[in-house]
Amino acid sequence: MSSFRNAAKTNQKTHRERSQLKSRQHLGLLEKKGDYKLRAIEQHKKDATIKSLKRKALNKNPDEFYFKMVRSRLEDGVHTEETPVPEYTDEQLRLLQTQDSNYVMYKLSTERKKIEKLKSHLHLLDAKNKPQNKHIVFVESKKEAGTFDAAQHLDTHPALLGRTYNRPTWAQLRAGDTLLNIDDRSLAEMTVERDKKYKELGRRIERERQLNLILLKMQSKRSLIDKKTRKTKVVEESPQTASQYKWTAKRKR
Repeated sequence: MSSFRNAAKTNQKTHRERSQLKSRQHLGLLEKKGDYKLRAIEQHKKDATIKSLKRKALNKNPDEFYFKMVRSRLEDGVHTEETPVPEYTDEQLRLLQTQDSNYVMYKLSTERKKIEKLKSHLHLLDAKNKPQNKHIVFVESKKEAGTFDAAQHLDTHPALLGRTYNRPTWAQLRAGDTLLNIDDRSLAEMTVERDKKYKELGRRIERERQLNLILLKMQSKRSLIDKKTRKTKVVEESPQTASQYKWTAKRKR
């Protein structure tokens, strides 16, 4: 019986919603009941808001004073509040900028400590810009040069020949409880980890340079607060350099 009911549903007529008439297509899509309900709910909310605002305006005391009456104005139909500009003396401005520069100096010292820690672990042994050294071995004849075995000569594992640092010998490898399992996969993982550390070191060096530049710009702006001393601009400020001034010599009493 259920199979007959399911088969009967396949022959039912497909329901299609009524579309807009051709003569009214310039008005857009034909509005359905769901669209009307959303539009009606939104309109009711707007009517309730307007009614509430009218009630507040009727109940408001016209002689009441509040500070936004003198601290705000109407611009293009929108109320904008006037934020008073704080006035500081030269000493107060110098103190504020000194506090900011102290924070930048703190972050700069933190970055320098992290850079020194990374350098102490990496030793810059395989840096990209470091010149590649060569290990030259002299032999007696061309025949011996053709059969030369670098791993046997250096007494180490063949997988460690490409390393310019920390290249243990077979005696050092056997000194442990078991022979170290050095394969291409482990060496590749070590190389990836080392490259990751070098990238982090490069990012921290760049961050240190940016913080140092910010500190120089802040010190330059702090020195410009004193407007009594004559000065001449030597170098314009740019994203890579701070502005430089030449100060007129002032006689000390």
